[in-house]
Order: sequence, then structure tokens, then C-alpha cells
Amino acid sequence: MCNTKKRVALVTGSAKGIGKAIVWKLAENGYDVVINYLHSKKEAELLQKHIQETFPVTCLCIQADVSSEVEVDRMVHNIEEQLGGVDVLVNNAAVDLSNLFHLKTAEEFRKTLDVNVVGAFNCAVRVKKHMMEQEYGRIINISSTNGMNTYYPMSIDYDASKAALNSLTHDLAVQFAPYIHVNAVAPGFIGTETELDGYDEEFLRQECEKILVGRYGEPEEVAHLVCFLVSDQADFINNTIVRIDGGQIGS
Repeated sequence: MCNTKKRVALVTGSAKGIGKAIVWKLAENGYDVVINYLHSKKEAELLQKHIQETFPVTCLCIQADVSSEVEVDRMVHNIEEQLGGVDVLVNNAAVDLSNLFHLKTAEEFRKTLDVNVVGAFNCAVRVKKHMMEQEYGRIINISSTNGMNTYYPMSIDYDASKAALNSLTHDLAVQFAPYIHVNAVAPGFIGTETELDGYDEEFLRQECEKILVGRYGEPEEVAHLVCFLVSDQADFINNTIVRIDGGQIGS
């Protein structure tokens, strides 16, 4: 079970998919939560409404592009004004501009790195002051097995960004020690709306054959892991990349 103290958790990119599952689970466990989104305003506001109707917590909904220092500063300042500051940061916002390798562009590559890596850096740096002042903080970066040993040339920019995010996790853990714990979660094939959209049954079957448990994961399973890692029960876990992939083999 997550920490029962009234702490504030910011989950970037949390209107849909894994981020939505994480922010819901944190709210369920008593955290005041902040839903961050860029384009999915309708989904974010509907999620906010459901959380407020279901759990006795405060839930904010803030639009911000995490790749922009100015917008991140505005978002965190807003949280500080209303809730006092961010105690738990989950860097989930990401883009995956998968395309045939020969159609890839440097512009796409830069955008992927800006959101997936620079965005995580922007948010971590901005929340650091509050966390250091109170001598407590938890940062979870949502990485991917694509950054470790799953390689698809059509997602070369995404793969590179997740490998960089793993490196960023280690560097931030060292820089922010001892009060702020920084870990990463590396999901494998997770059955979100966007992950399953457009794939035929044969492709899904082939992908599941690479997973030892014989199925793809659920967003809620990632949320459970994140919830544990930010809890007091995980106080001795730091500077670690935790895979959650069902025993995925091959790529």
C-alpha cells in the first residue's frame, strides 16, 4: 500500500494510458494529485472529475508542454501556490514518433528527445528545491525496455530517448542524494489504448510469444509498481531501473 500521508504527486502525461492508471492509483492511496496534459484536455478533465467524485483528495488538472522550461515553471508554480509543492514526481510524458527508418528526420529525433528526456530533466530540476528543503522527495521516470534490450529501427529515436532517460535517472539519483530518491520503471509491452491500436491479432500473438508470462501487461500493473516505489516501504530503493515486462525476451 502507498504512503497514507497527504503528499502531492505530479504525473506528467497522465490523461491517458499508463499515466492515467498511475494518477488514479496514487489518488486511491490518498495522494493529492496533479494531472498534466498537453493536447488531451477532454480526457484530462474527465479523469479529474472521476477522481474528485471517487476519492477524498485534491486533484488539479494543468496543461503544460514539459519540453518547455517556461511552461514547466508555470505548472509547478501553480502547484506550489495551491498545494504547497510537489513531493512525488512521475515523469511519464513521452512521444513515440514511430516511422520507417528511411523516413526518419532529425526534426522528429529532436522532438522525441526534447519531450522524453529534456522534459523529465525540466520537471526534476524544477521540483528539486521544494524536495530538498523538506528533505524528502520521490522521482520516478517511466522508461521502457526499448532503452535496454528491445530494438526497433523504426523507433530509433524513442529507443535512444529511453536509454538516455535511464542514464538521467542514475545521474539525478547521485546529484539529489540523500533526500530525493530517483528510480525508473521500464515497462515492456503494455496494453494501453495507443499501444494496441492498429495492431492485428497475428502481431499481438507474436509479441506475446516473446513474453514469458504469455500476455502483454496492463497499465494498472505499472501503476502498482510506481505506487510501491514512492512509498515508505521502498525507502531503501534508489538509483535503480526496474523492469516490468513479464519476462520479455528477444526484440
